[in-house]
Amino acid sequence: MRELPLDDAPGVTDAAHDAASGRVVYLTEHGERLAAIVPAWLAAALEHFPPGELRELLEDLADMAEAREALAEPGEIPWEQVKAEAGL
Repeated sequence: MRELPLDDAPGVTDAAHDAASGRVVYLTEHGERLAAIVPAWLAAALEHFPPGELRELLEDLADMAEAREALAEPGEIPWEQVKAEAGL
C-alpha cells in the first residue's frame, strides 16, 4: 500500500474530497481509466479480501445489479415457462 499526502499532489485535493464525500473519481490517461480514488472506508474494507474472494464479491454485486434491473422491467413470465425452466 502506498500513501500520497495531499500536500504532495497538487490537483488531487479536490478529487480526494469528492471521494471522501462518497463519490468515485477515476484517474485517466488518454481517455482510459487507470485507477480510481474511492472513499477511504471502502478501500479499507476491500483490503481485507484475498484477491479471489474480492473477485467473487464483485461478481455477486454485478449479479445483484442485473437481478434488480430484471425485476424492474415490466412484464410477466408465463407459468408454463416457469415450470419448464424449473423442470416441472
